[in-house]
Order: sequence, then C-alpha cells, then structure tokens
Amino acid sequence: MSGTPRRIITIFIPFAMGYFISYIFRVVNAVIAPDLVMDLDLDPSQLGLLTSVYFISFASSQLPLGLLLDRFGPRMINALLLVVAALGAFIFARSHTLIGVIIGRAFIGFGVSACLMSAFKAYVIWFPEKMWPRINGFQMAAGAMGALTATTPVAWALQITDWRGIFMLLSMLCLCVAAILCGVVPEKKEKKKSESLAEQLRGIKTIFTSGQFLRTAPVTIFSQAGFLSIQGLWVGPWLRDVGNMAQMEAAMLLSAIALSMMSGFVILGYLAEQLSKIGINVLKTAVGGMVIFMLIQGGIIAGVPTMVPLMWLLFGFFGTSGIIAYSGLSHYFPRELSGRVTTGLNLMVFLAAFACQWVIGAIINVWETGMADSYAPVGYQAGFGLMLLLQLLGLAWFFMAPFMVKKKLSLS
Repeated sequence: MSGTPRRIITIFIPFAMGYFISYIFRVVNAVIAPDLVMDLDLDPSQLGLLTSVYFISFASSQLPLGLLLDRFGPRMINALLLVVAALGAFIFARSHTLIGVIIGRAFIGFGVSACLMSAFKAYVIWFPEKMWPRINGFQMAAGAMGALTATTPVAWALQITDWRGIFMLLSMLCLCVAAILCGVVPEKKEKKKSESLAEQLRGIKTIFTSGQFLRTAPVTIFSQAGFLSIQGLWVGPWLRDVGNMAQMEAAMLLSAIALSMMSGFVILGYLAEQLSKIGINVLKTAVGGMVIFMLIQGGIIAGVPTMVPLMWLLFGFFGTSGIIAYSGLSHYFPRELSGRVTTGLNLMVFLAAFACQWVIGAIINVWETGMADSYAPVGYQAGFGLMLLLQLLGLAWFFMAPFMVKKKLSLS
C-alpha cells in the first residue's frame, strides 16, 4: 500500500479519531444539561459558564499551540494533550461542586485543543494543496460524527449509567487515541528552515496584520462562535422550552442536526474544492455559506412552529460553512505559517464562543420562569438575536474593508 490510501489509514484516521472525541466533549452538555442542572443546582448563567469554560481553555492554548505545531509537528503534541483531556474528564466525572466540574472542563478544553489544528497541520504536510478543502471537510465530518454520538446514544446511555459514567468512558477513550497517535502516525517530514522564537513570533504578527486576515476574520469568528455556542449547548434547552420536546425527542432531532452537520462539512468542503477549479475562490464559497446561515438563524428566531425541524437541520448544514475559511486563508500564507494561521483564527473563534455561550445564558436568565429546568422563549430570542447581529456586523465589515483599509484586499 502506498500514496493516498496509506496516508488515509496512518494519518487521517488517527487524527479524525481525536477530533471525534473532542466534539463529543464539546456538545455533550446539550444532552446532559438537565442532569447537570439537577445534580449541581445550576441556573442558566452557571450552566453557560460551565459549558463555555471549554472554549476559553481551548482558546488559551491556540497561539502557543501554533508555535509548537510548526516547530515540533502535530503527532506528539496532539497525543500529549489528549492525556491532559483524559485527566480533565476524570476530574469532571468525580466532582460534586461547580468549581470542580469547571476545573475538569477546563482541563478537557485544553487537552483537546490540538485535535483539529494538529490535523490541519498534518494535512498541509502530507496531502497536496488541491485536497485541503476536501480532507478538511472529512476531518470536520469526523467531528460531526462525535456530535452525533453525543446526542441519542448518550441519551440512551443515561438510561443505564449517569453523566459521570459517560465521562469516565471518555477519559479512557482519550488515552486510547493518544496511544494510537504515538504508534501509528509517522513522524513529520516537512522541509523547512529552523526558526528562532523571535522569528516565529514575527510570523504571528505577519498573520494578524495581514489585510486578508483582518478582512475575513470578523465574519468567520462571529459565524463560528454563534454556531458553536448554540449547537454546543443551547439548542437542546431550546428544543425543550420553545419546541416543547421531551428529552428523547430532542435527542433524536439533535442526532439529525449532527447528521446534517456531517453532510455540510463533506458537501461544502467538496463544493469549495470544485468551485475553486473554475475560478471561484474558496473564501467566496465560505462567505456565501455564512450568509445563508444567517438567514436560517433569522428563521429560527422568528419561531415558525411548523418549520422547527427543517430550520435546525439547515442550521447544522450551513453552520459548517465558516470552517471553509480556514483552508481559504491558508492559501494566502507560506506553508511554514500554516499552523499559526489556523490556530490564530481559532484563538479568536473560541474566545468569542466562550463569551457568546456565557452571554446567551446570562440573557436567558433575565427572563425568569420560576422553574429551575425551564427557561422563557423570549430569552432565547434575545440571546440568539444578539448572535445574529454580531454576524451581520462581521459581514458588513467584510464588504466594507476594501474601501476602509489602505492595503489592497482581494479575493482573487
């Protein structure tokens, strides 16, 4: 076996497994939220804080992670951090206080912080440039499979164990994937000049001051932050409180949303690759998808009852469009900066996701219902509406930037 098939087995599958688990961690609280609220006596703001700690911990690692990936390669960095995630899952499972589970979730967020970016870095090293959008799409689909696993299968598992048992299992899975990464993935063979720390830091400055990065980042950040904050927690409670669904019924729709998300990662990644062959830039495809995503969010906020399942399925599909911008931006920078490009953008995305997920909870908490396990629909409208407004502002900047920034910005 040689070439691409070998790379699929020895490179793609191990990194995809890591991202599969990281996505379970990211969205599982949407299903176990009622159990967490009951066991730990949480209000919406505390639930939002607990879940969003994943994002702030994740984000805190991104800039040093970019340096480490570019300097030492993706294989060992990802494996070592997954051991940290295993420790975090163990702490989360064994904690009985809010501060305890927050510490555990912070370890989890830090531990899985390399699962996506290390994969992107590995694919830049091992796969031809024309395959980047497609292979990145398949990587994201692996994450969507994790999101799917975190829905109905978790709801079923809660019939025979509790959320603590689920996190103990996830802890063991993290250790298994770390071992596979060490034992299966080959060492990186990227040819590059040795860079000092100062040169690496100058590379980060180059990225953050790039006209194309400054133009594209806001709309991508707010689109992805809105998607992650809602899909990772608040869609589950929304289906209960606004959609009037029972836990198992909501879990079934969450599964369908995850399948739709998986389809979006694969189809939109493939579409971006094909359109680029006829001269349509990858970033144009990404922005087009994000515009459709905004329209869908407007429909959800409007709250047409008969359209609930369809709107959420479309939410899952087009919410993935922002990830295309990652590979699109990579085209504008040298390969030796690729790790810092993706982690730099990811830093901003996850900082925004942390703030957005927490703020949505705080907004929902303004409208009290008097019941610990039920929140007012108007709170969701206000919280989701703020997310949409931020995305619209990012989109406006994307189109206005070429006229406001002296350096020429182009998608060509």
